[in-house]
Amino acid sequence: MQPLDLSHPLATGMPVYPGTEPVAVEPRATRESDGYRTTRLDLDSHAGTHVDAPAHLTDGPSLDEFSPERFRFSAARVDLRPLDPRESVGVDALRGGLAVDPAAVDLVVAVTGWDRHWGDERYFDHPYLTAEAATWLAERECDLGVDTINPDLTPTENADADEPEGFPVHETLLGADRLIVENLRRLDRLPDRFELHAYPLRFEGADASPVRAVAYAGDERR
Repeated sequence: MQPLDLSHPLATGMPVYPGTEPVAVEPRATRESDGYRTTRLDLDSHAGTHVDAPAHLTDGPSLDEFSPERFRFSAARVDLRPLDPRESVGVDALRGGLAVDPAAVDLVVAVTGWDRHWGDERYFDHPYLTAEAATWLAERECDLGVDTINPDLTPTENADADEPEGFPVHETLLGADRLIVENLRRLDRLPDRFELHAYPLRFEGADASPVRAVAYAGDERR
């Protein structure tokens, strides 16, 4: 397998979590006018393909407190397709879909296929993990990757009154000092076992950061 880019490009007007300031990627200097090119990036730390730190919701560490090796994951994918909008994914689905022992990897990547809705309002009515599924991952010291904007439910006008509220998946995983990689794409092209590199920008107190998420076949560390 050739290295596979799993990141959405940063672009003006790209999807962001409801209530987040929009992303702007704008030229600031041009070769014609200034003799050189520069670009201004105006974005939230949770924009695009990004990794969440425990500091996002807990008193845990920020991204800059981890060594670079922490963002080089031994990963396994679990194909959960097909899924309906706002459908829950429980422990049985995770356990039954994994072809790899979760204790043997750092990261479980959940394939919902929802990246096909990127740029569409349907993207926000994605499937989600249950709190029990998050606990199951945390107990096995697994980080989580998703091809959705959120492993928890995202509020939209299509929400039901009896749906879970808040961020139980975030709270469970981040509370266990696990990491969450969100807004991945092209996960259907991955093998059952691979290595993922997703290095964040380094800034003090980073609660999250955009990443260039790149997958490699196998696991070079083992």
